[in-house]
Amino acid sequence: MKKIVFILLLLVPIVTQAQKFENLAQTPPLGWNSWNTFGTDINEQLVKDIADKFIKLGLKDAGYQYIVLDDGWMAKERDENGNLVADPEKFPNGMKHLADYIHSKGLKFGLYNCAGSQTCAGYPGSRGHEYQDARSYASWDVDYLKYDWCNTGKINAESAYTTMRDALYAAGRPIVFSICEWGDNEPWKWAKDIGHLWRVTGDIINCWDCEVGHGSWQSSGVWKIINMRKDVRKVAGPGHWNDYDMMEVGNGMTDAEDRSHFAMWNMLASPLIMGNDLRTAPKETIKTLTNTEVIAVNQDKLGIQGFRFTNENNMEIWLKPLDNNEWAMTFVNMSNHPIDFVFDWTKHGIGDDVNGKWLDVKNNIFKIRDVFNHKNLGDTSKELKANIGAHDVVMIKLEIL
Repeated sequence: MKKIVFILLLLVPIVTQAQKFENLAQTPPLGWNSWNTFGTDINEQLVKDIADKFIKLGLKDAGYQYIVLDDGWMAKERDENGNLVADPEKFPNGMKHLADYIHSKGLKFGLYNCAGSQTCAGYPGSRGHEYQDARSYASWDVDYLKYDWCNTGKINAESAYTTMRDALYAAGRPIVFSICEWGDNEPWKWAKDIGHLWRVTGDIINCWDCEVGHGSWQSSGVWKIINMRKDVRKVAGPGHWNDYDMMEVGNGMTDAEDRSHFAMWNMLASPLIMGNDLRTAPKETIKTLTNTEVIAVNQDKLGIQGFRFTNENNMEIWLKPLDNNEWAMTFVNMSNHPIDFVFDWTKHGIGDDVNGKWLDVKNNIFKIRDVFNHKNLGDTSKELKANIGAHDVVMIKLEIL
């Protein structure tokens, strides 16, 4: 007698593996964050005023999208169900109301929290509440999450950030995930598939090249930040960026230093997150922040992070390959007095061996465009000559004629 074997095929539902949301932050995000100027002294009217200024000052037209509330937006305690709630005095109408207002302006809304038990300022952190908090963010129509690293004890950074990534994905609303663990755990080695950007340094402060201690940690000026990490540029690209922290443009440095600071964040393909009070910003600050020719360097679709080409005689020269065989080049006067500078194109082999890009000035002539001043400076058939003020910058774009 033949045995009849029945094979039962069980239809098992396919579970989608958690991941970060793709097709977000294909170029570095542009926006504003409350921390540098306001700390935890934030409220609903301030944020609405900032959103209004995005429109009035031309920041939205220049490409800025995100308005991000940093630490201090929530109440000191979760509610009876363990949910985060907005501080009822600072934000009486709640986060959804604020998100709706920002979205009505055609902008995007971001919030802050922390991987630890408490945020850096002592508010409720997300440890143990990741999925619950992610659902709250989705219900409030949040577009961007900055996720800090205070009060984390001995937890593993990669694991902690992966948990929040998975929670955001499970909540179902595409949210840009900004990893903020200050570069302590070398996120450039593991964060590409977890977040859309990751801090590579500690906190910035509004000075040219200084360090300011805060007990167990310190803040660093613009050039301390720039020089803090080596060999991280190769991991940057569309959807995954090295974040050199929020900008201090307009927060007390000279206009020249602000220009250099802004130029470098664009060259480094860093997110451009403003940190100043836009309600009182002077015209020169807004002129710098809304310079679309400079911003275009940051937003170039190749997504290559720039690099230092030379550093001699108090002059730093930085290069950034761009799409269509174009290049950005930035000359920064590091000295405390003006410099007359001459650059001979025939004496330098200019290229980016990491990405296999070379500036062939022997077989091509490139038009030289001064992107800060919106004027042409001739071409590479002749030496480039410039007078550059103290801590100031000449930033050019090179295009084949």
